[in-house]
Amino acid sequence: MEALETLKHWIEESRSIVAFTGAGVSTESGIPDFRGVDGLYSQKFDYPPETIISHSFYERNPAYFFRFYREKMLPLDYAPNITHKVLARWEREGRLQAVVTQNIDGLHQKAGSRNVYELHGSVLRNYCARCGKFHSAEFIRDSRDIPRCQCGGIVKPDVVLYEEGLDMGTMEKSVAAIESADLLLVLGTSLTVYPAAGFIRYYRGSRLVLINRDATPYDDYANLVLHESLGEVFSRL
Repeated sequence: MEALETLKHWIEESRSIVAFTGAGVSTESGIPDFRGVDGLYSQKFDYPPETIISHSFYERNPAYFFRFYREKMLPLDYAPNITHKVLARWEREGRLQAVVTQNIDGLHQKAGSRNVYELHGSVLRNYCARCGKFHSAEFIRDSRDIPRCQCGGIVKPDVVLYEEGLDMGTMEKSVAAIESADLLLVLGTSLTVYPAAGFIRYYRGSRLVLINRDATPYDDYANLVLHESLGEVFSRL
């Protein structure tokens, strides 16, 4: 395939790759995305998923929020796949500068990536809203009803809910990495969730690669587009 050969050539020439990743990177580890056929938006709940994982719903009905969160958003038993592993290897080789991800599952770090900017936070970080004490994801999983710290405060996952803003420091580091990349790989994202999707506009180079099963609003903006399985592409890289 000509597009794959071009991609291989660009990767070999690059020394400052940045990967911008979305849910499609983790679906091949078994984690469902929100918008797929089996995604959360296709399932039936008492409330729409985007309502349940909003800040106002969390404040209003924390017991229901945590029940949903434990069942649907705490992927602790999943393993990194070939895409996570290849990106981590490129970082060790000094080829990949950073991963900017919309995912909250921590699989990039589990694969060995170190320089990961998590735009939407991580299920692996949880803090008491009262005293600030750190608690593990296992603490949330094993808690009954609303997880509470020893001080009595609610332990909130460090994930960005609807109605909450992204962390400014993480955004600044992500933009700086994207701006300085000599190759930007946009992997497994529909590029419909803002403000994250708009970050690729900061790329100034001429090697923007978009790999996603389905078409995205940015296909015409990219220099190379592959509508293929990430696992299949990365197994050949």
